[in-house]
Amino acid sequence: MSRVIVGAAIIEDGRVLGCARAKPPEVAGKWEFPGGKVESGETEIDALIRECMEELAVRIEVGERVGVDVPLAHGRAVLRVYQACLVGGDQPQRLEHAELRWLTADELGSVAWLPADEPIVAALRPLL
Repeated sequence: MSRVIVGAAIIEDGRVLGCARAKPPEVAGKWEFPGGKVESGETEIDALIRECMEELAVRIEVGERVGVDVPLAHGRAVLRVYQACLVGGDQPQRLEHAELRWLTADELGSVAWLPADEPIVAALRPLL
């Protein structure tokens, strides 16, 4: 079975949060949605909530899926992105990323997304 990687399209006021990778060097400066690996015994939703707390120090409420499964690592993993919103007045903090930016639909093309996130960006436009 493929490993599942989850990502959060955190939407607020018609904008989505983009995060620039700080490392590893081969992807530093490329943009992604926050998230990470689903660990053993964890649901996709639980993993996403945990990852957003670890990476951004925010609590989120997870909504519907965005786009389709995106194959990664030559088919050994799959990326699944979910809509999310911030809860409790939390504001994202740059704990693991080089930069954070709120992007409107028109600004989505202004950053260099990781190839895996590009299909999600296209599916996200109508939601903003």
